[in-house]
Amino acid sequence: MNILVCGDVVGRPGRDAVKAHLPVLRRELAVDLAIVNAENAAHGFGLTERLCGELYDAGADILTTGNHVWDQRELIPYIDRDPHVLRPANFPPGTPGAGSILHALGDGRTALVVNLMGRLFMDALDDPFRGLDALLAGQALGRKVAAIVVDFHAEATSEKTAFGHFADGRVSAVIGTHTHVPTADGRILPGGTAYQTDAGMCGDYDSVIGMQKAAAVQRFVSKMPGQKPQVAEGEGTLCGALVVTDDTTGLARRIEPVRVGGRLVPLVPRL
Repeated sequence: MNILVCGDVVGRPGRDAVKAHLPVLRRELAVDLAIVNAENAAHGFGLTERLCGELYDAGADILTTGNHVWDQRELIPYIDRDPHVLRPANFPPGTPGAGSILHALGDGRTALVVNLMGRLFMDALDDPFRGLDALLAGQALGRKVAAIVVDFHAEATSEKTAFGHFADGRVSAVIGTHTHVPTADGRILPGGTAYQTDAGMCGDYDSVIGMQKAAAVQRFVSKMPGQKPQVAEGEGTLCGALVVTDDTTGLARRIEPVRVGGRLVPLVPRL
């Protein structure tokens, strides 16, 4: 199975990058499953029903989120109606929406997509490690499900790396999101799980993690609060990771970074 995971979509430049490049990537990389983290799609803060539709139209199958999931209040009633929009599974019981989905591909194969959030320097949610154990109970990778992909939305690289090793051999891939900077550590762990600490963002990299750079720099220099951060409006880059799994075992055979458009050096894998 060919799985494309796209990092956090930040504002209009991120959405435009997904619209421009995801359809082409789906075709050129024979993508079976496209997962897009969309928690910053609405002006850099949250997600709306309309924007979900735009990203689906561009070729996204599943939308994941993170700590900004509730920034646009209209998503709260919508998320229960759309099982393809995930919020972190380790929110407390009773939170609207779901943190995982068993997604059926057109050819009959199924993939379990899981969204979890870290706790270091983040909100104090339930334990994501224990949460993964609960979600994997009864799921036989390579038998009941063809692939299991985890979007681990977290700040600390140590927590992300530890989570990758915790999941190794039990899921197809653990791809980190949240920090908006693509890391160069994509690899297959000893147990066969593809891992990358952060997929990066889909947004304007002439910025501070997708936001206008002058105001962000001034806040660091002055240590004074300023205006609400505004999305940088230059050309966006689509950043993500391509994971190729083995249809027999469900484990990863390959992981490659993906970068298209904007200011970063482009990189599209060859099949």
